[in-house]
Amino acid sequence: MSLTLTVDGERWRQHLLATAEKHPGLVPVCKGNGYGFTLGRLARRSQWLDERGHGVDTIAVGTYDELPHLASRFDGDLLVLTPWRPFESALEVDPALSGRLVHTLSRPEDVRDLLARQPDARFVLERLTSMQRHGLSARDLWAVAAELRSHPRARLEGIAFHLPLQQGSHVGEVHRLMTDVAGAELPDTPGARTIWVSHLTDAELAELRAAYPDFRLRPRIGTALWLGAREAMRVTSTVLDVHPVSRGDAFGYRSRTVPKDGHLLIVSGGTAHGIGLEAPTGDSSIKARAGALARGGLDAVGFVRSPFSTDGKQRLFAEPPHMQASMLFLPGGARVPQVGELVDVRVRYTTTSFDRVVVS
Repeated sequence: MSLTLTVDGERWRQHLLATAEKHPGLVPVCKGNGYGFTLGRLARRSQWLDERGHGVDTIAVGTYDELPHLASRFDGDLLVLTPWRPFESALEVDPALSGRLVHTLSRPEDVRDLLARQPDARFVLERLTSMQRHGLSARDLWAVAAELRSHPRARLEGIAFHLPLQQGSHVGEVHRLMTDVAGAELPDTPGARTIWVSHLTDAELAELRAAYPDFRLRPRIGTALWLGAREAMRVTSTVLDVHPVSRGDAFGYRSRTVPKDGHLLIVSGGTAHGIGLEAPTGDSSIKARAGALARGGLDAVGFVRSPFSTDGKQRLFAEPPHMQASMLFLPGGARVPQVGELVDVRVRYTTTSFDRVVVS
């Protein structure tokens, strides 16, 4: 009756341990929908890694609103990735968390504002990268360094580089960013020699650690940690109903007609779970654009490939998915699943909410 994520727990846990072993200073990223696992489960698993001697003393959360889901399940520090701003939930954090909370600051005015409110605040300074999303320019970093010299109680925990995905080697850009850090004359503290990084390969991390032995690099890792053992995961839906149909029969909310003989399958999983809600993939290849055009053409006549598969073949949506169930069209001649049978579903884990997550 459910859209279920089933995980081979032993394989998954071995992958988590191996990843932590390879990445000293690991900062697990626990944000959004918890990569499909839920935030609470990721917080508990991060605690588990720390208890096994991997030094996981900090997790990275997405927003201030996520803190209540994580703080009681993980004992260490909580780095908020969304930059601090002087409004909304950033000003509503439980005071009991202030000693564990590490803010991200990306504008000089926010540094001044936060330290005026909390002179002993803990924070990282985010440097603007080629992502062009959040961050301090080189000139801003120099200005902030001067500001910090007048705030002796401020607790700088490091400099953050959030780098883009799929853009070749990041080593050259990191070298330029490190030059800015070295030239900013930040207060001489361990935090000034700690660099929090995202989206570096293992080879890039090794090269940069060798190039900057006086700095501590802390990799923030989400997808490669939690979803790196895809072979250990299976997503399934349950067949709820099966109806034989003939060409011309009406069906569904919009009373469409069946184009040919076959069966309608009603399966668990719909828009409430994220099924059928397509997010941009970032793939700009000719093949990807052609696929998008093809799907658009199918949609115009009511045929769209679904993520549900039977007997190894993706089936078509008979109509747009509903809140918690989807209607599929199974052509004549195909094996007809039984009510209660499980069918495989291909999903994007970061946008899917499962009814059940079963970890063995």
